[in-house]
Amino acid sequence: MAVRGGRKRARMRGVTKLRIMGVLLLAAMIAGAWGWWHVHHWLPDRAVFPVQGVEIGVDDGAVNWKSLKAIGADFAYIDASASAFARDPRFVANFDAARAAGMQVGAVHRYDPCQPAEKQAANFVTTVPRDPALLPPVVELGMLADNCPVRVSDARVESELMTFLNQVETHAGKAVILKVMPGFEARYAIAAKLDRNLWLVRNRFMPDYAGRPWTLWTANTSLANEIARKGLRWVVVQP
Repeated sequence: MAVRGGRKRARMRGVTKLRIMGVLLLAAMIAGAWGWWHVHHWLPDRAVFPVQGVEIGVDDGAVNWKSLKAIGADFAYIDASASAFARDPRFVANFDAARAAGMQVGAVHRYDPCQPAEKQAANFVTTVPRDPALLPPVVELGMLADNCPVRVSDARVESELMTFLNQVETHAGKAVILKVMPGFEARYAIAAKLDRNLWLVRNRFMPDYAGRPWTLWTANTSLANEIARKGLRWVVVQP
């Protein structure tokens, strides 16, 4: 009888442990789901950052610009060109639709340190019209020169980038904004070397990796909504 009773108590303890594990697992699933929802729906407080907008490119698909403006996008930066030859196939459609919706519009070039500055500048200036009403052009600095077919020194990266900036700024008639990604800044420390306004990227928490104040901040790289199929890149302006 004692052996039988011990087995029964052992089974009960096993069942209790399984129930506790089940409750803990359910709690973890609920917490994870809430965390995902919070991160993907979070927006900076409009009272703190009154001017907010988006970055839009081909991966966002066809965008309803009136709906985008209705949810609080005051401006849009449109992905325009990349490297020496690539162009966003939806740039013209997005550019025209954003302006028609009454939004302020700017263009983004994704810089490639492996390609000559002159060719990249030519790609940008033939893609983006010269218009003083446009927002300052943005140069995204994310690609590293470490994997270039021909070795590119750090000094060469900086000198070519300056050549590119000078040509784009001549075309635009205003200084560019540097969208510096964390990896690029860690590799080249470019924020301290170039006196340009900065655009930094960090989900949910304000970025500080550039070592100086920023002008634009991508606060949510995948804002969940029905406007863009993969989530919006939501951007705020430093007040």
